Amino acid sequence: MDYIRLALVQMNTVVGDVEGNLARMIEHLEAALAHGANCVLFPEMTLAGYPPEDLVFRRSFLERMEAAAEVLESYSRAAMLVFGYASARGGRLANVAAVAFGGRRLTTIVKQRLPNYGVFDEQRYFAPGDGTTLIEVDAWKIGVSICEDLWYPDGPYLDQARSGGNLLLNISASPYSRGKGETRERMIRTRAEDTASYLAWVNLVGAQDELVFDGRSVVIGPDGSVVARAPVFEESILYVELDQTPARHRRWMDPRWRSAGGGLPLETVRLVNLPAATSKTTGWSTTLASVPDPVEELFRALVVGVRDYVAKTGFHDVVIGLSGGIDSAVTAVIAVAALSRAHVHTVFMPSEFSASESGRDAQALADNLSVEITVLPIAKPMETLLDVLAPAFAGRPWDITEENLQARIRGLLLMALSNKLGWLVLTTGNKSELATGYSTLYGDMAGGFAVLKDVLKRDVYRLAGWVNREREVIPRHIIERPPSAELRPDQKDEDSLPPYAILDLILEGYIEDDRTPEDLIALGYPPEAVEFTVRLVDRNEYKRRQAPVGLKVTPRAFGRDRRMPVSGKFS
Repeated sequence: MDYIRLALVQMNTVVGDVEGNLARMIEHLEAALAHGANCVLFPEMTLAGYPPEDLVFRRSFLERMEAAAEVLESYSRAAMLVFGYASARGGRLANVAAVAFGGRRLTTIVKQRLPNYGVFDEQRYFAPGDGTTLIEVDAWKIGVSICEDLWYPDGPYLDQARSGGNLLLNISASPYSRGKGETRERMIRTRAEDTASYLAWVNLVGAQDELVFDGRSVVIGPDGSVVARAPVFEESILYVELDQTPARHRRWMDPRWRSAGGGLPLETVRLVNLPAATSKTTGWSTTLASVPDPVEELFRALVVGVRDYVAKTGFHDVVIGLSGGIDSAVTAVIAVAALSRAHVHTVFMPSEFSASESGRDAQALADNLSVEITVLPIAKPMETLLDVLAPAFAGRPWDITEENLQARIRGLLLMALSNKLGWLVLTTGNKSELATGYSTLYGDMAGGFAVLKDVLKRDVYRLAGWVNREREVIPRHIIERPPSAELRPDQKDEDSLPPYAILDLILEGYIEDDRTPEDLIALGYPPEAVEFTVRLVDRNEYKRRQAPVGLKVTPRAFGRDRRMPVSGKFS
């Protein structure tokens, strides 16, 4: 059999919904079979959803996955099927890829390299696999590995190739972060070229809590060229028909592969009666999806994150406090793109310090987005609270306490709307504010989901520019106006913080790159700004621990990525 027809199912899963994931897998599988595929791949942990976390310690969860796996295997009579889940077969808990054909399990591949960094905790849950397996289909020798196994230069894929593997399959659950797509595809191309093999890599798509999966499944030729690529952030099936001749020819021409050997497969599975394609099939068009520019990619990641978090937590509508500022404006645009305008509600809550243009800008934005806007002034509640607190505050001047009180009134009003109407509150704070503590606990931090939690202020402006690329959606005045919390007269963010142009570079170096203050100063950043910023980041961990769940879009986000003690002393 010279040709093999692959279908890579780039699928959005729901963690814990074994039966729902199974039903959707069957739906996709039937579509792939109807299209003529004879090898169908699903991503890592498809039955479980990823990451399943401590659900894998529940016996009932494991039992349901095993039952679902048996059902799925029964659909493999006309094609080889590869899918992932968590299994306790053999007495140890493992992250596995099941390979089925003819209605039965052919073999089970166990993930060997268990990531235990950043957002990953797989060594907490799983035992690693070992050994190498090849599936022989005529002249095709197929190796299967799972996600991280491909990232290591000496991963199990290498033994598969050395033992004659000419088609390497990798099922993955690789989250999105800025720049990762290019890095990942470059790595996959290197693996294919180094092994003179075809490499088919299938990834999850969609979002789970703070993680966003970008899909971007890809098939690479033995020369490292991209044969096919699935769309970014879209559920889809990537079809590709492969001819083994290029891999065979490349190995003949490459002296490293003339005497194939050195791999030690512990298991060889010979697969017979796989429906063959002896000549190139008509009607099979290969997709080579384009990759969006970085700002569009970020916008789409945030949209997917909001859409899936709202849907997977059972909400339908969201509410956003519009301030007339850039952060709430970008958050509202993302929400409308994710949910549609009918499900997005906005509230403008002016105080005595709110500039008149803030109200005009908030209304203009709501008009441009065609979303509902409600005005709830906070002057009266503020006056009442100050009266209640007057005896306790007697003789003390106005300070940050009264500023925070205004933010907490706004948070209270938004949460009241959430409780009464069932709307999810989207907070609007960005990573620069969260890093430096320029936010109010139980105030502007109050809410259910933090859309811009991992987006620096500079990138909020970049998103706004991208949104306005064709027409003015976000009023220009919002973008051009100096940012302000408007909690005291003529307040500006830069009264309390270094200019964002400097602040964000320092934050990126300190948080994402783990540079020391000395490193940052040596790079030319002002010493006073560096020392002040680092001090703010370090002392505000207690606030970040109490922040709502928010999307991860950079290589190092607060939370799972960056785990620091709240109390202690290190400088």
